[in-house]
This record gives sequence, C-alpha cells and structure tokens, in this order.
Amino acid sequence: MNLYEHTIVARQDVSPTQLKQIQEKYSKIVEKHNGDIVKLENWGLMNLSYLIKKNKKGNFIHFKIKADGKLILELEKNEKIDKNLLRYLTVKVKEFDLKTDYFKKTEDKEFLNK
Repeated sequence: MNLYEHTIVARQDVSPTQLKQIQEKYSKIVEKHNGDIVKLENWGLMNLSYLIKKNKKGNFIHFKIKADGKLILELEKNEKIDKNLLRYLTVKVKEFDLKTDYFKKTEDKEFLNK
C-alpha cells in the first residue's frame, strides 16, 4: 500500500451541506476501493493565487490516504466530472506528518500575539 496526500479545491459558493456531501462522496470511494483514510482535514475557504473558473476563493479539503494506485485513478476520474470542484492534486509521500495542523485557526492567533 502506498501513502498519498490528496487535496480537493471546491468552488467558493458551495454551501456547508454540499461541502459535507463532497467529503462523504470521496470518503466512500476510498473505502469502496479498500483504501484507508488516515486523516481528513477541512482547511476551509482560502484565497486562490489566481482566478480559476471565475473564482477568487476555494474550499480546501485534504485527505491523507493509504491505498493502491488504482484508487487514485478512480478518485481523479470522478473528480474530473464533478462540477463543484475547481482543482484536485494527489502527491505520493513516504510518510505522513500527522502532528502538524498547518491551517488551524488558533495557531494563527498565537503567532500574531508574539
């Protein structure tokens, strides 16, 4: 089994319930193909570096997945036809960094107070 970090960028006007449905949809695909989601992070609404399909912002969802390569092909096949998604990216890694939460809101406040 390989280790993958998979990030999805959904449109900015997606409602919270639709965002939850997107998470559940791709989580079910992972489970259906004998994959294991080690960690699921919702990074929230963030600014994009440039306009993507007339969107200035995007909702970011990040999966840490333990699976075979066939699962990634299946995920990306489904994401290509999903109208709520702007982009997706899969990176194969050697090990997961499960300790650091890069987009946690409380750390930002602590950093600004120093």
